[in-house]
Amino acid sequence: MLAAMPDSAPSPLSAGGPALRDGGDACPGTLRLHRADDGALARVRVPGGVLSADRAEALLAAAGRFGDGELHLTSRGNVQLRGLGAECGGGLAELLAGAGLLPSAAHERARNIVASPLAGLDGSPALGERLAELDALVCASAAAASLSGRFLFALDDGRGDVDALGADVTLIADGDAFLLRIGPGDEVFRIPVAEGPRAALRAAEAFLRAARDSGAWRVKDLPDPVRSELVRAVGAAAGPAEHRPRPRTAKAPEPGTHGPGDAVETTPGSGAAPETTPGSTDALPGAHRHANPHGPAHTAAPDNPPQAPPASAGALAVDVPLGRLTPGQWRLLTATARRYGGELRLTPWRGIVVPGPFTGAEAADALGALAAAGLITSPDSPWTGVGACIGRPGCAKSLADVRAEAGAALGPAGRLPVYWSGCERRCGHPHGEWIDVVATPDGHRISYVRGERRDPPATVRDDPAALAAAVAAARARAL
Repeated sequence: MLAAMPDSAPSPLSAGGPALRDGGDACPGTLRLHRADDGALARVRVPGGVLSADRAEALLAAAGRFGDGELHLTSRGNVQLRGLGAECGGGLAELLAGAGLLPSAAHERARNIVASPLAGLDGSPALGERLAELDALVCASAAAASLSGRFLFALDDGRGDVDALGADVTLIADGDAFLLRIGPGDEVFRIPVAEGPRAALRAAEAFLRAARDSGAWRVKDLPDPVRSELVRAVGAAAGPAEHRPRPRTAKAPEPGTHGPGDAVETTPGSGAAPETTPGSTDALPGAHRHANPHGPAHTAAPDNPPQAPPASAGALAVDVPLGRLTPGQWRLLTATARRYGGELRLTPWRGIVVPGPFTGAEAADALGALAAAGLITSPDSPWTGVGACIGRPGCAKSLADVRAEAGAALGPAGRLPVYWSGCERRCGHPHGEWIDVVATPDGHRISYVRGERRDPPATVRDDPAALAAAVAAARARAL
């Protein structure tokens, strides 16, 4: 049944401060929906972002049968269905459970696991077996059912991409071992690979015990002495601590082809924020820079410059403009997956990796079709790195149609990602290093954010040309 939900707690970036357990867990799921202005909203957890072609088809069927037909990617590699009917809860849960997307009703909002999307595809270590094991352990733990929808596990293949997301419990592949990180600290503990998933679960269960008095939702919300004791207690069972600073910024998989030998060492990282509940859908900005922001997304490719065909590819990566996929785009992605590797991997940066293998000609043909459908297949696209919350007209709290504004302000791809928010909650904002654009009653406020720090903001009044120029200049900021 549909359960009405309160608004999300404030973002830690807002005046509301850290989110504590002073009310119910407001994160939506598939059994407890959020009531938005365009209907109900369901968030379907997809551990590691890994979807078989059959499960991808089931999600599309659910979106078409119960919602507005579209699928929205989140900043944790999950999927949101929007425009759901008020009485759809039972039917939606039955469909998703039948597809294997709801293995445990008690744990459906606790299955928040991100994983390096290119793991095992470009010469990096594969993580699929450990991902499945961790998900199964979480679903089998009675205690883990009490984890909030904000708590996050991460499995990093060693390149530092999801290590940078600021997860509560992170496993980092390092040769024949995992490095276990608790919260945002720089200490890690070396453990055998086979023990990694169980160690991650034990750390989450230890957090729940530590959070009883403080009411914290996440490790970073614990009082400093409690957090330090949690790390010490977890480390005592793992062995001596090692110093390994968490990456500050991470590079998402670039749109295009990826193959063996492309894997990179740990790089600076940019993280994704905990998913907070957005308001309501509006139309996706058009594909070209000055297209009608309310035009259909599939009419033209989003300025993808032609790329030289590869000799072969282990995977293809595409980005999704503002994370919104039409039914046609989703069908094409699913069909491509079914023809080659059999699965899709949703990324925490609102993109999709399609595992292969592909020959050079197959990769070029597939990328051409995906580009023609309106997906981003080149890092030079002006849409690369551009994100936004739902905004008006659906979200009651939003002060602007920020998706249309983001489309109108498109320019050359910038060094830094930019995220447009319709209000101070900043639903779905990234972490790490990014440009923050927030609608205010007086116009828009633009800030440069580095982790928990931000430069003094600049305010741009209601002048679209000046706003576009200010955002472009901020994104081009040098290191």
